[in-house]
Amino acid sequence: MIMKNSPVSRKRAVADAAAASIETRASWVAAAAALGVMSVAFGAPYIAVVGLRDIAAELGGARSVPALCYSFAWLGTAVGGVAMGGIAERIGIRWTAMFGAVMIAVGLALASFGGATQLYIAHGLFIGVLGLGGINAPVYVYVARWFDRRRGTALALISSGMYVAGTVWPPIFTQAIAGFGWRETMMFFALVEAAVVLPTAYFFFDPPPAGADSPRPGGPVLAVGAPVLALRPNLALALIAGASFLCCVPMAMPQSHLVAFCGDLGISPERGAAMLSVLLGTAFVSRQVWGYVSDRIGGLNTVLAGSICQSTAVAALLFTQDEAGLFAVTAFFGFGFSGIIPAYVLAIRQLFPASEAHWRVPIIMLCSGSGMAFGGWIAGALYDHYGFYGAAFAAGLGANLVNLAIVGFLAARGWSEPDARRHRVHFADATRRQTSTTL
Repeated sequence: MIMKNSPVSRKRAVADAAAASIETRASWVAAAAALGVMSVAFGAPYIAVVGLRDIAAELGGARSVPALCYSFAWLGTAVGGVAMGGIAERIGIRWTAMFGAVMIAVGLALASFGGATQLYIAHGLFIGVLGLGGINAPVYVYVARWFDRRRGTALALISSGMYVAGTVWPPIFTQAIAGFGWRETMMFFALVEAAVVLPTAYFFFDPPPAGADSPRPGGPVLAVGAPVLALRPNLALALIAGASFLCCVPMAMPQSHLVAFCGDLGISPERGAAMLSVLLGTAFVSRQVWGYVSDRIGGLNTVLAGSICQSTAVAALLFTQDEAGLFAVTAFFGFGFSGIIPAYVLAIRQLFPASEAHWRVPIIMLCSGSGMAFGGWIAGALYDHYGFYGAAFAAGLGANLVNLAIVGFLAARGWSEPDARRHRVHFADATRRQTSTTL
């Protein structure tokens, strides 16, 4: 007879948990392909970021014009994700991702030929709504269905694609814009988008495994319409969505204005682009750490921890003016904000039924993307009004503090719930307890 909690019973429980899991080698192939697609697709909006001063100089001098391009791209991505999430549910992620790649290429080509109006349409409609909208939120939902034990880690990995894009592409764009111009750089990158994303999506975005939306063994069964954190489900979603908007306002400011901010301080564009790469490179590495953490403490608690770090870094930007200090602050900023967005997605999957993920996740991405869009735009508008970035960073800090109040309220309700621990239990641990009880 095998005793409960004996080494043999524990090994058997772990083995049973692994056997019951939907995770396989194919899960990580799908995640790696998604990372590659995101790393290239999200390079498109960074051309307007790196070329902000050049584009502004050519179009009349107002930095709010190219800053608004970046904002329109994020807003379009957020809006498009809601519609494309439903379409991907019906026809599959392979085809929405391929369509999105073509639209990004069309948008870059259009932007390269036009003035302000064409730039807005290209970034908002083609790059945003139809392009990244068909890739971003649908890919999150798609990859989450391949995982049950390490979902937080997988989501952190694929969401790092935008930071791989921000690390790899800005230095290349800086050299290309200096040597050929921002219009030619957009045309070149349109070809790169089509050449990389189309075959990757076609060959690697296979359908997720059967039973991907079923409750995991030993995990909670989340009923449709059941209270979430002792709140009505849609009220809980609204609070999470509002918090995601507020945290993304300051999140966008350094990412979209860092190169220009450095230029105002007398730091060269090359060093500014390098600083942006450090910020996003740090975000990529630390996001994997946050993914590991979120699998253990839950999505909502990870959002709270990341938001505290981000607000600290935004406050530090208000008082840092030298190059060495900015490198340090931007690296810490990258560490702080990097785990927040995938943690929101994980929280939705932990708090709501899996059958609702295809529309609840895009709503969160809509609000977070809208926050990114608003943050990028308002920073440029405040700069144009006041002539320096301090006012923008102060506004971003204020938004972050309101975000902390909302997330803290929700997290505290989770801590006080009698069954809150169910959202923070690792899959193998839950199955181990169930198996031990049976034995």
